[in-house]
Amino acid sequence: MRFASLDDIRAFCRDLPGGEQRFADLAAQRQQNLTKPPGSLGRLEELAIWLAQWQARENPRLDRVAIAVFAGNHGVASRGVSAYPQAVTAQMVANFAAGGAAINQIAKAAAAELHVVPIELERPTRDFTEAAAMSVDEFLAAVDIGFRTLPDDCDLLAVGEMGIANTTTAATLCAALLGGGAARWTGRGTGVDDEGLARKRAAIEAALNFHRDVLGDPLAAAVNLGGRELAAIAGAVLAARRRHIPVILDGFVATSAVLPLARLDVRALDHCRAGHVSAESGHGDLLRELKLDPLLDLGMRLGEASGAGVAILLARAALACHAGMATFAEAGVAGAGD
Repeated sequence: MRFASLDDIRAFCRDLPGGEQRFADLAAQRQQNLTKPPGSLGRLEELAIWLAQWQARENPRLDRVAIAVFAGNHGVASRGVSAYPQAVTAQMVANFAAGGAAINQIAKAAAAELHVVPIELERPTRDFTEAAAMSVDEFLAAVDIGFRTLPDDCDLLAVGEMGIANTTTAATLCAALLGGGAARWTGRGTGVDDEGLARKRAAIEAALNFHRDVLGDPLAAAVNLGGRELAAIAGAVLAARRRHIPVILDGFVATSAVLPLARLDVRALDHCRAGHVSAESGHGDLLRELKLDPLLDLGMRLGEASGAGVAILLARAALACHAGMATFAEAGVAGAGD
């Protein structure tokens, strides 16, 4: 499908397909019968049950796992909000293609297909301190790219991003939709010094003031204050919801990309899990706002779906135990109720 208007996205989010509770219940019952004390595998059990619910299988599988990394450039970079020049976005995309980045190694370890999707890197969004970052049509085109990126018969999707200045964009979206201003959400991103951090906060406050009339509308905020790679992440997450595919979110930027969806409907992220909590300032607060409990806390702040990719390894461990462990009856071991 293709979203022809923002209202199409709003309508989609009012009629979200749900998971299959019957299969979650079956998976939970299997967990009770495996040769272990109930609940002793902790969140690995919860992961297996969540995957069962969204895959509609008592024994979920991870035969085809995809990692989608979307890349975009931001006009606000001209405000000196990043420690790196904007050319690094395209250079890192080339590094992904050559297999030299962290996410390439993590994808191999996780047995996941890596899809890197650069979106008009030669044409950054407009500087949102003085104009809308995108037109509605540009935003919808990016959403459509993300929606179409999801491969066929995918069992699990992890989403991430690459884009110089996109932590500024993420912080601005969070401030617009959750309040608290730049001070609450702004971190050092790629490692800006104190002067760079001050420029970053000033740009965010200027953007919030310039666009104050649209801040009550989550999608209008995403158009005016977002980025193409963020819009594409939202599109991929919507495509996954339509096809009952579970999603692992990466760090601060990837989570901010789906914040507008959650503001449209609190159920919009039911098929998502937070792969990790980033060391980037604001991510932990954002996850608490969205009631997403991160699977990992490794002090990571790289982006490029690296934290979500590592979380795929947890999902594989969860399903190895869920499918491979013997039940009490199969092992001839007395169960808790025996």
